[in-house]
Amino acid sequence: MSNMFGITKVKNGKTRLITAENVYGEKGKGGMATPTDNAQPEVLAIGQRWKKDTNSRELGQKWKVRPCIELPTGSVTTIMDVDGPATIQHIWVAMPHERTRDIILRAYWDNEETPSIEVPIGDFFCNPFKKQLKINAIPINVNPTGAMNCYLPMPFRKHAKITVENRYPEDMPCFFYAISYELDAVEDDEAYLHAQFRRTNPVKYGDDYVIVDGIKGKGHYVGTQMVWQQNSQGWWGEGEIKAFIDGDGEFPTYCGTGTEDYFGGAWCFCENYSAPFLGYQDTMTLGDNPRPFNAVGNRHSMYRFHMMDPIRFDSDLKITMQALGWRSEMRYMPLQDDIASVAYWYQIEPHNPFPTLGSRNDLEII
Repeated sequence: MSNMFGITKVKNGKTRLITAENVYGEKGKGGMATPTDNAQPEVLAIGQRWKKDTNSRELGQKWKVRPCIELPTGSVTTIMDVDGPATIQHIWVAMPHERTRDIILRAYWDNEETPSIEVPIGDFFCNPFKKQLKINAIPINVNPTGAMNCYLPMPFRKHAKITVENRYPEDMPCFFYAISYELDAVEDDEAYLHAQFRRTNPVKYGDDYVIVDGIKGKGHYVGTQMVWQQNSQGWWGEGEIKAFIDGDGEFPTYCGTGTEDYFGGAWCFCENYSAPFLGYQDTMTLGDNPRPFNAVGNRHSMYRFHMMDPIRFDSDLKITMQALGWRSEMRYMPLQDDIASVAYWYQIEPHNPFPTLGSRNDLEII
């Protein structure tokens, strides 16, 4: 929000935009691609595949020659590789939505060896289950038909590298992206964005679902994206969110009142919504032939962004969510559902390496 209220200030920052036609976001080098068999030197340097464009063959240079890139199957393609200090201000991506769980987004700050962001790209943009969802949040905005936007600031001091891995068994012919960043000083008290994906399928009976664990350092937690497939009939969202902060033992400092309460709803949701910081959608009730709410097999997508109420930690943080519903005679029932999540937080580097993401089969939506 501070960026909006500071929009009147004149600064010394320099605006840059990375696209497939200007892969390093260099000054005065946008729209320089030509429809030939010869790749731009910058494209070869960054390691992207070159494909001759035919749509612009009559118009030539300056006429949208390379608006997107190909992602070869099994490849890791770099889409940003620039020096700082700077802050990424906006990322836009468009791609076939049925492949969003198969494209892994990673970001590395200041030449680190392990990523600070490692998330399937659809889940990062609050669009899980390979289904297009309209998201009206301020940090993440997704519009018809699947245009995915992120406004979470991403400062870096020395270097930023962003890659996308294509795990789909075929090439992706069209991956569109634009990354806007500002070259300017990064203050000493600014932290780095981190985002981590996890999935447990199914959750073990009586266990809490772990959203994130092993965070070490100083920072603040700013968001949760959670996807939940029911394996039981009826209401599933009684579980409490728990944040174990700075050495908490058996009992957390931060403990909520229910899953739907944490995501800004009440009384079993029963209606889809997308708001600036909170949202919920039962994806099985959208489109043609909608199913009833809270039925076996339904797939729920929820987000909460703590932009106005960050969870601050000085040394360590763990976040869990109880998997809890109802059984007969109004008795609580621990659930064994298929749950996945993205945790978003800022912290001072270095960070602990993330758990292994898992194979394509581990992530597959089935």
